[in-house]
Amino acid sequence: MKHNEMLAMILAGGRGSRLHELTNKVAKPAVGYGGKYRIIDFPISNCANSGIDVVGVLTQYESVILNSYVAAGGRWGLDAKDSGVFVLPPREKADANLDVYRGTADAISQNIDFIDGFGPEYLLVLSGDHIYKMDYDKMLSYHKEHNADATIAVIEVPMKEASRFGIMNTDEDGRIVEFEEKPPQPKSNLASMGIYIFNWKQLRKMLVADMKNAESNHDFGKDIIPALLADERKLMAYKFKGYWKDVGTIDSLWEANMDLMETPSPLDLSDPIWKIYTEDTNSLPQYIGEDAKISHAYINQGCVIEGEVKNSVLFTGARIAPEAKIIDSVLMPNVIVEEGAVVTRALIADGVRIGAGAVVGSPDSEHIELIAKRVKGEE
Repeated sequence: MKHNEMLAMILAGGRGSRLHELTNKVAKPAVGYGGKYRIIDFPISNCANSGIDVVGVLTQYESVILNSYVAAGGRWGLDAKDSGVFVLPPREKADANLDVYRGTADAISQNIDFIDGFGPEYLLVLSGDHIYKMDYDKMLSYHKEHNADATIAVIEVPMKEASRFGIMNTDEDGRIVEFEEKPPQPKSNLASMGIYIFNWKQLRKMLVADMKNAESNHDFGKDIIPALLADERKLMAYKFKGYWKDVGTIDSLWEANMDLMETPSPLDLSDPIWKIYTEDTNSLPQYIGEDAKISHAYINQGCVIEGEVKNSVLFTGARIAPEAKIIDSVLMPNVIVEEGAVVTRALIADGVRIGAGAVVGSPDSEHIELIAKRVKGEE
């Protein structure tokens, strides 16, 4: 990819309200995953691995932690002279009196001057809250090969779940002929991944017009994509075959962590060719006590384990006391589980303490239990 041929903009402003207390003080893309990562690590690492030098991250709600994390572009090797990761919060404009992003398209519109400064031929628009590994350069080659006006990445989902997604209906050549947002009777199972490549000059004109339209939702799915289709522009569906997870709920975040322990893992985080870069903590090495029992677990640095851990993911600094049991669970950083406590099918938020003898979660529960505050044990 030629320098600045394509610039990436990551939409990272979602509230993530279905993650409940996990996103009370942290933007959804900054939520932890896999023992040491944050969700935002995936799209930024994908950009770095795809040869994209300039990445804008559009933040909004509870963005202090996310902003400071993203601003350290060196983590992804994007800190050279002509590269960088740029934090782009909403700016109040004198002529519009805006201090929020009104929609996904508006988020890009408010940063037209930033994009123009780099003069890209193509614009890649990404979501900041999906877990996957993808080579965007291959998608760009597909876009150019088909001489498309826009290319949308799609993934095949089970037909019975298709009504939960934006669905792309295509002809036999892969050209998109219809877009349906969460259709009750889906005609296909090609779900939009929220990954778009646009020809920048063309999109820029549409965004300028969209900003002036009082009736618009200023959204790619609701306004820009339908407008391109109505104008009979060439929209192509790029089929993605790898692992992709939208971690919008506690259950899906837990499932994504559990997926790491499948053999072989559908998301290989040890692949040296396509590394996922993240913050390297200065924690001590993990400590495993002589009476500890561990089977099938992801355990990060700084963990102290003296009890039992089975089929679970432990983030940095988790501490498991003697005779405590962790089963089918995810423990975020610095969780403390005291002596004799039992945690089953639960997701424990950062820094929570589970008291001695306490019982959390249930092996029979349909949904994963989120524990976001201290649980008292035996008094």
